Amino acid sequence: MTARPSDLTARNFPSAALDAQQAAQPTGRYAGPESSYRLAFTDTDFLLREELRPVRMQLELLKPEMVQQELGIESTIVIFGSARIPSPEQAEERLQAARASGDATALRRAETAQQMSRYYDEARRFARLVTERSKALATPITVCTGGGPGIMEAGNRGAWEVGGQSLGLNIVLPHEQAPNPYITPELCFQFHYFALRKMHFVMRSVALVCFPGGFGTLDELFETLTLIQTGKSRRRPVLLFGRDFWEKLIDLQHLVDTGMISPDDVHLFQYVESAEEAWHKLAEHYAFEARGDAEGAFADDI
Repeated sequence: MTARPSDLTARNFPSAALDAQQAAQPTGRYAGPESSYRLAFTDTDFLLREELRPVRMQLELLKPEMVQQELGIESTIVIFGSARIPSPEQAEERLQAARASGDATALRRAETAQQMSRYYDEARRFARLVTERSKALATPITVCTGGGPGIMEAGNRGAWEVGGQSLGLNIVLPHEQAPNPYITPELCFQFHYFALRKMHFVMRSVALVCFPGGFGTLDELFETLTLIQTGKSRRRPVLLFGRDFWEKLIDLQHLVDTGMISPDDVHLFQYVESAEEAWHKLAEHYAFEARGDAEGAFADDI
């Protein structure tokens, strides 16, 4: 009898998905928590054991990597910044409420928040520029954020407003657990391990754009600068929005004067003040305008 073409490629064993679907749920004597009857890969209690940490770390590396490969995400621009910077609309509401309350401290904080809200607008505008202008490149650039509120929301929102996709790399925290509503659903990931999340920030990034922020923003900024400084990652643009904020926060000249960093290390980043200036720096670095349509993809870093 002649074999049908489908017989030549038919599975010899049932898939794990099929077995997981068909596997009987433990009943009676084997339904208790002490039972080992469940399939190992469907047994959450087993997967959450301390000894399985290496497996969980591998899964957190693989899942976002495989999804991005399947969806053709090759190059990203990562937007970092504070989750506490409100949109101008939110800032105005808080300011009006503070004025009505008569609380001097609340009013002072609301006025500061209103001043900082300009960075929300710049992050939003910058994400729009990246999404719109990179469409013509052979390798379009996808905006990537930490997936939360504030500056992260602004980045995802800007891409969403012009019909583009964007990534959100969320992490389980006591606060800020819910992703903002502007992330592309199939590119919205949740992490347990900070280290794996930070690795994914860097793996496809062609630039790091850092807005004012606190401990988390500084952690991510200096992690990237350290990778570039030590040669563990290729050099790429690192843009800091708001020279006044950053120069008040970090005295880099003191690090140079005390020999803690090389004088050349202060050139690992550049200050910018507007979305247009940031895009110009990127276009200049990668010669977008000179090449017109970019040729090839950006190389992986890790």
